[in-house]
Amino acid sequence: MRAPLPMSVQIKGPEDIAGMRVAGRLASELLDYLTPFVKPGVATRDIDKLAHDYMVGVQGTIPATLNYAPPGHSPYPASLCTSVNHVVCHGIPGERKLKAGDIVNIDVTVIKDGYHGDTSRMFFVGAPSIQARRLVEVTYEAMWRGIRAVRPGAHLGDIGHVIQRHAESHGYSIVREFCGHGIGRQFHEEPQVLHYGRPGTGLKLQAGMIFTVEPMVNAGRAGIRALADGWTIVTADHSLSAQWEHTVLVTPDGHEILTQSVGTPPPPA
Repeated sequence: MRAPLPMSVQIKGPEDIAGMRVAGRLASELLDYLTPFVKPGVATRDIDKLAHDYMVGVQGTIPATLNYAPPGHSPYPASLCTSVNHVVCHGIPGERKLKAGDIVNIDVTVIKDGYHGDTSRMFFVGAPSIQARRLVEVTYEAMWRGIRAVRPGAHLGDIGHVIQRHAESHGYSIVREFCGHGIGRQFHEEPQVLHYGRPGTGLKLQAGMIFTVEPMVNAGRAGIRALADGWTIVTADHSLSAQWEHTVLVTPDGHEILTQSVGTPPPPA
């Protein structure tokens, strides 16, 4: 007999899974569309406008982040997040123009027919430094190690453990204040998916669960701080930070990544 799930963790049925596949693909296709615009001289607010127009005018999707206001926060003022260099997450697009050598995470969430598709990618603006490239690559590898741990009978702690071990083995640190999350008709659902942990601990995974795996990895210390806008999170020591994100379905025999499209970067070897 299966152990009962916490009441708030949902097992998605076929209709919900089909809707999440569509939303996830559209989120990934939005990043495909934005890719050629991530270059020196482009302001992050211009990327936001391109994204908004594409979501509303082409995809028929709703930007989930625009005016999103969880308790204690003012409404988020943009249709995506652009987190540049030492910005860990939730960077608000603005006047800042990208310059050669920057790294930037673009995090998008679209709503299609009530379902949320949530994904993010790292981009190099021009040629990155060796250190920046390595951080981005290791973070990508860490995310994938976490995804490959997803299967029925595994535990959430297994995911966090392999992510933490890989990042820390390269001298990097895991941001602990933010985590992956369940997702479906709600933007943020249970369970919380930590990117650190011990094997065999935490919720046991079952087919039909859908959640994000989205590690944030700092080149320096794990400490972070919030800027005065109430949203932007930066590294406390001004070191670089990187993040990748996929939305993942637990299947009867493993997992399925829902946020994939033609332009999705291939898995690491």
